Amino acid sequence: MAAGQTTHGQRYPDVEGPGRPYERMRAGGYRRVRLGGERGWTWEICDPLGHAGRLGSHDVTEHEDGTITVSPSILDPEAGGWHGFLERGVWREV
Repeated sequence: MAAGQTTHGQRYPDVEGPGRPYERMRAGGYRRVRLGGERGWTWEICDPLGHAGRLGSHDVTEHEDGTITVSPSILDPEAGGWHGFLERGVWREV
């Protein structure tokens, strides 16, 4: 992807843990994960470059159709990593 390009993401089924084997998502995927105990639910993503992560410090809005909007922007800290937005399930690079 290049700045301004978009790609449609894929919502994966929620995962209840702990102890459930990690199920790999494809690039552009996202899902809710129950961490267990007091930690509750969080969101996992696999950005358009295929790097996985959690959205612990982001605000996530889940829409009626199951898509999500994340703010602020998502930044992959790896060198040359992906930076952009996930809005209503669509990834947009900045």
